[in-house]
Amino acid sequence: MPLEDCNISKETDGVFNEEYCKWCYEDGKYTYENMDDLIEFCAEHMATEEFPSEQVRAHMKETLPKLNYWKRYADIGGDEKFEEFKKQIISEINALQIEGMPEVTELNALVGGFVNLEYTLPNGNKVKFLNDSAIYLGNQLECLFGTERCFGIIANMDFIIVCTYEEEGANPELVIYKKR
Repeated sequence: MPLEDCNISKETDGVFNEEYCKWCYEDGKYTYENMDDLIEFCAEHMATEEFPSEQVRAHMKETLPKLNYWKRYADIGGDEKFEEFKKQIISEINALQIEGMPEVTELNALVGGFVNLEYTLPNGNKVKFLNDSAIYLGNQLECLFGTERCFGIIANMDFIIVCTYEEEGANPELVIYKKR
């Protein structure tokens, strides 16, 4: 799809992300995790008399796997393996049995820059653990105790991070950093 200013995606700070359109990536998050769902959306909204839905589908099936976001499927063996990987991480997170944290049922693809919170260490130094341009699996869950803090979960093939924070990621506290 040709990208013009009107359909280029933006980061949370409003800066253009020229790698993706606004329908695939918005406010630091990918809007689709299933390539088939995205292809169907595109077929419905991009089709014209000159470019019928069958051609849109064929074009998207050829183009999408070349984008960085979708390449991760190839890295772990395709869509089915990716779903198995997500289920495994969800199982590992739930096995931690963190007090006040609800059961994790879903993980979403998130850009590091969107979830890379700065934590204060016991010695007063501040540290970030993530790569702003990397893609992680994560979710935000409301605390079972009804406080204003939320649980944040970030994971990849190497680690699981569970933290708590207030609205807009304020005052983050690391609960667990676990190597996988």
